[in-house]
Amino acid sequence: MKKLTTLATSVVLAGIGVAAHADNVLVVLSDSDHLDLNNGKVFSTGFYFNELLQPVKLLLDAGHHVTFATPQGKAPTLDRSSVDKMYFNNDPAQLQRYQTLLAQLNITSATDSPVISLARVEQIGLEKYDALYIPGGHAPMQDLLTSAPLGRVLTHFHDKGKTTALVCHGPIALLSTLPDAQGFVGQLATKGQASAPSNWIYAGYKMTVISNQEEELAKGLLGDGSMKFYPQTALQQAGGQYSSNTSPWTSHVVTDRELITGQNPASALAVGQALVERLKP
Repeated sequence: MKKLTTLATSVVLAGIGVAAHADNVLVVLSDSDHLDLNNGKVFSTGFYFNELLQPVKLLLDAGHHVTFATPQGKAPTLDRSSVDKMYFNNDPAQLQRYQTLLAQLNITSATDSPVISLARVEQIGLEKYDALYIPGGHAPMQDLLTSAPLGRVLTHFHDKGKTTALVCHGPIALLSTLPDAQGFVGQLATKGQASAPSNWIYAGYKMTVISNQEEELAKGLLGDGSMKFYPQTALQQAGGQYSSNTSPWTSHVVTDRELITGQNPASALAVGQALVERLKP
């Protein structure tokens, strides 16, 4: 059934956009539907609606092929709080169009999602994929930052100079390429700081991610819980050269070599545009 669904989805995607030059783009999401907070509290989350759909629609409209994957191949969870017209110029019709697209993609289906595991991606061969995209939502903070398979995928894209785009909380996934991602994250969670590795592949890269200031402004979403650490702090301590917008929640995109990073939900469309531009022949 899953193979049939994947084939059917590929047909749908192929018909959405037509281009003379088509690339294969790997879109990686989290398996998690929650984020563990301090003091044993849990925050229900997933991927952010516009952060996934705006870049994906641009890719499909340009005629590119998209493969969805998670570390374990589970159907990803939508953060329901992100389904809001404010991310679409307060236009209900535009929001509805993206909801229709998500339904067509069928990626959140518990029974017939076309999402594959990163192990399957590696079996297919990383050479097949021309670019990589990772959206945000809090879920990547739960598993992508320490995923060994994702670390191998990102390292391949880095070594080959293939376009790698991430937005909002998505850039935290770059930590998966650390020699000891688990240890680094553990230090951050328990001590608030971690020793910078000397050989991180993204050390010295200019990058962005949701800022500490924006996390503070949005912490009410967590109720009475608090995050174990903020991604800006984590990437800076790992060796990234962090860049922020001048006004919270405004679009901010940073490009450095193969890497494209966006700061927040407002940056998703611009990240998608930068990604599609990079894929032009």
